Amino acid sequence: MRSSRQAVQIALVLVAFVISPAVAQTDVAVPPAESVANTSQADWSRAWWQWAGSFDRAESPVADRTGINCHLKQAGSVWFLAGTYGTQRTVRTCKVPRDKYLFFPLINYVVMPTPQTASCGAACCEPFAQTAKSITDEPSNLVLELNGRRIDDLARFRQATTECFDMGALAEPKYRVFPSAANGYYVMLRPLSPGKHVLNFGGMLPGMSQAVTYTLFVE
Repeated sequence: MRSSRQAVQIALVLVAFVISPAVAQTDVAVPPAESVANTSQADWSRAWWQWAGSFDRAESPVADRTGINCHLKQAGSVWFLAGTYGTQRTVRTCKVPRDKYLFFPLINYVVMPTPQTASCGAACCEPFAQTAKSITDEPSNLVLELNGRRIDDLARFRQATTECFDMGALAEPKYRVFPSAANGYYVMLRPLSPGKHVLNFGGMLPGMSQAVTYTLFVE
């Protein structure tokens, strides 16, 4: 459970992000309705969750505090960046191949079966989707900052998975986590120029928050 002190600390981090000037090159962020590699960003959000759900805790890029695991299970034209578990600000360094789109959550939520709901199957899909929506309905302090310049109007980047999915589809060994439903605020960045870039992102919901800094070296 997050303490009130932790909530204040994370709020201060997010407010500090917001003080930066607005970004001029707004076209660095792909419009949320635009497909990438013939895939909608709603479907990329599902793929992001299946990627995140494919790791055990020891090697998870989400649990990673430094960025050492950022390269794991990356494939294709889109490179996933991880959010965090909990509310502590996370600072990572990551090497990224050139010509990769970057996809990541400002803040997001997934609803999965529990031991109590495991037997309901597809009948749980709609209730799970509604729960994911209600939890993410009231974001505050959505933040995206690239190289010290802010990108605004972030509420429009909301994505909901279009169908329930199997969260464990890519795990090894295989395990089934169906139905899962997700909702949240995700951004797809166009490929960055070679060199060093600093990316800050995060957000707050009534029951959760995250703040992440990546130093990216595009090679």
